[in-house]
Amino acid sequence: MTDWPPVEPTDAEAVAERRDEIVAAVADHAGRVAYHLARLQGGDYGRETFDTPGGEWTVKHEAGELDFLKFDPKSGSEVYVVSTKRQPDPEPLAAALAEYPAFVDAYDEYVEAAEATLSDVTTEFPEAKTTENAVAERRRVLDRVEEICDRIAGELRRFEGGDYGTYAERIDGLRWELNWDRDGVSYLRVGGSDGVYLVSQYQPPAASDVRRFVPKFPAFVDAYNEHVDELEATLEPVEL
Repeated sequence: MTDWPPVEPTDAEAVAERRDEIVAAVADHAGRVAYHLARLQGGDYGRETFDTPGGEWTVKHEAGELDFLKFDPKSGSEVYVVSTKRQPDPEPLAAALAEYPAFVDAYDEYVEAAEATLSDVTTEFPEAKTTENAVAERRRVLDRVEEICDRIAGELRRFEGGDYGTYAERIDGLRWELNWDRDGVSYLRVGGSDGVYLVSQYQPPAASDVRRFVPKFPAFVDAYNEHVDELEATLEPVEL
């Protein structure tokens, strides 16, 4: 007859505590590796794999902190030495830590290689030219265009009445559209709804667009003047 109760199971608490102490020490040390790796790689998260004689070590970091440290030996199953999921078993942990110094050496070589890559990079750059003259010249041209557009807008508002309006002409196959409001010209657009705004309340046009369209602006003004002449011709005198 079997004795009852059976022999008490061996207390594993001490083993678990020792395992946790070791993992905590590794997490602290590898956490510093992850921090420096994150700074070197940039970004909020990343990972890097390091080859060692006994296998591969993978470090994953997020927000500058260690997410996990995994060892994949050349023979045997991989083990997460540090993880947010579970603690490793003692035997694969011990096998991995025997290879841990080689992992640190591989990381150091990785950093040294990065240093060597950047050591000969010069920071003596050509002087960047200022855009001040180009901006001033563009502003000079566009100020004149806007000044004339404001005059056209004022005349149209005086003639048509109301607070808003649009005047459009087709020049060399392109639609020129002047939109006006109570304050004057709102915009001058060339090329339809997807066209170029020579005058607007937002950003100025590119220099290439100024070069392309401003020389054709006098033709738009001539078309407006012809429009005014036609209006005057239609206004016959009235006798009382």
